[in-house]
Amino acid sequence: MPGSPIEPAAGRRRSGAKRGWTFALVAPLLLFLAIGFLAPVLLMMARGVTDHELATAWPLTAEALREWDGRGLPDDGLARILGTEMRASRQAATLNLVANRLNYDRVGSRSLVYATAAAIEEGAPAESVADLARIDPRWGEPAQWATMRHAAGPLTSFYLLASVDRRLNADGRIERVEPEQAVFVEILLRTFKISAVVALLCALLGYPVAYLLASLPARWANPLLILVLLPFWTSALVRTTAWVVLLQTEGVLNNLLLDVGLIEAPLALVYNRIGVYIAMTHVLLPFLVLPLYGVMKSIPAAEMRAASSLGATPAAAFLKVYFPQTVPGLAAGMIIVFTLALGYYITPALVGGGGDQMLSGSIAFYTNQTLNWGMAAALSLLLLLPLALMLFAGRYLVRTVPA
Repeated sequence: MPGSPIEPAAGRRRSGAKRGWTFALVAPLLLFLAIGFLAPVLLMMARGVTDHELATAWPLTAEALREWDGRGLPDDGLARILGTEMRASRQAATLNLVANRLNYDRVGSRSLVYATAAAIEEGAPAESVADLARIDPRWGEPAQWATMRHAAGPLTSFYLLASVDRRLNADGRIERVEPEQAVFVEILLRTFKISAVVALLCALLGYPVAYLLASLPARWANPLLILVLLPFWTSALVRTTAWVVLLQTEGVLNNLLLDVGLIEAPLALVYNRIGVYIAMTHVLLPFLVLPLYGVMKSIPAAEMRAASSLGATPAAAFLKVYFPQTVPGLAAGMIIVFTLALGYYITPALVGGGGDQMLSGSIAFYTNQTLNWGMAAALSLLLLLPLALMLFAGRYLVRTVPA
């Protein structure tokens, strides 16, 4: 019967069944994303805040270090445990784990650990801190024991502090690293500067292109849109290498400028910041044009005609009617370009100089060459956190733009 209580109940059952089927359809995709993407990323990011090398090689020493208050030198019981586990780890071939980790924090710790372990295995006594100091005087320094305590885990701030050129001193206070080791803040600022400039260049070049595509008839707009999509058909490596050929001193562009008389000597357009800007802007420009073009196509042309009929000049009609409606697409495109530029590695490596390398190059170095995954994870987190803040700021900007 119409209006009976049975109808709402049946509708809820049908709605619940529909949601169940929808979830069943997307469940394999969600599972694949969780296993193939989310879990590896989280495991990698965890490397930046965990410390397991010392605890793996010297578990009893790590526990004793965590219980120690960190003041002055530890008692002889801790030194005795260290000597025993140092000998065992050398025989088990796990000594390199802790030696490498301690050397990240305090240069020279690797040779100290290996030399001390060799001396203990040869019969040198290791029953007290004084015994260890007789093997190497550095065991009598509180700073060396503080370094070990910082590495005892399971959680650590070492990698995150190192990623912003900071460290913990022997007293547990945060201090700056030596000037010759302070490199990451400079690289981070350079990365954000290059990404911001590339996003701005893409906006300046891409806005007229998107406007032209949205304004032209389909018979003209479609071929031009194919030209915009053309860079997607070749790899970033091929496109970047092509720019090296075009921009080099004896390249096509310099020869053309010399032939027409615009310059008297070849310009330095590659292996510097200019080359990085040109190549990255070319590679990333479609990522701004496409979302902006989609927004512009949805704006009715009658609105501009209506503004003109009410007495607005073309410039006023554009600024007050058309442009505010394109801000969401422009912001989305700039955020996409900025996000992609943050992680660029191939283009700066090929067309940039030594002072143009970005943070992704450091992440690749620690991942592939030194195998310092903790540092690589910390630098990755250093990119993710400001990026999240920027995404929230872009969302706020789009919401506050007047319609």
